[in-house]
Amino acid sequence: MDIVGESIKFMVLGMLVVFTFLYVLVVLMGFQAKIIKKFFPEKKQPIASSASSTASGGTAEDESRRIAAIIAAVSEFRKN
Repeated sequence: MDIVGESIKFMVLGMLVVFTFLYVLVVLMGFQAKIIKKFFPEKKQPIASSASSTASGGTAEDESRRIAAIIAAVSEFRKN
């Protein structure tokens, strides 16, 4: 019975070591994220409206052809 008790002690000790390591890892990663955000802030991108994407990407006719192709593909897929 002494061997079982020792094995349980080692099991609990191992679990505590792993838990402590993972906890320290999470805390350090959070600290690292704060440091990175402080020195390298994220650049904000302007949100493009749908009118500007149509103007830069093609004409309204191209957009309607693309929509028609998508509708045709979906209806063909549903037939099968």
